[in-house]
Amino acid sequence: MSTPFRAAVLLLLVSAFCSYASANIEEAVDCCLSTSKTHIPLHVVKTYAIQTTASGCRIPATLFITKKNLRLCAPPAKRSKWVTKLIKRFERRSKSRQKKGKKN
Repeated sequence: MSTPFRAAVLLLLVSAFCSYASANIEEAVDCCLSTSKTHIPLHVVKTYAIQTTASGCRIPATLFITKKNLRLCAPPAKRSKWVTKLIKRFERRSKSRQKKGKKN
């Protein structure tokens, strides 16, 4: 094999490897770094999510998204009774709103 041909093959392999490596990089996860014990009123909550260490975050938490799109980090429901109650109330409110939407 000639030197220019070897260089072209090597360049092709390196560029293919770089493309493969960049395609497999995971996106950064937006995690709560700490939680607050401050109670969150139900009327400001738009949705919530459960954050786990298995998802790549440092701490477990409950993430509440407000109607103004603020991200509020609360302790995990297992560790905080007020968070458990808030989630249950939110779920009940969501179900009743869905039922009202189906009637119309």
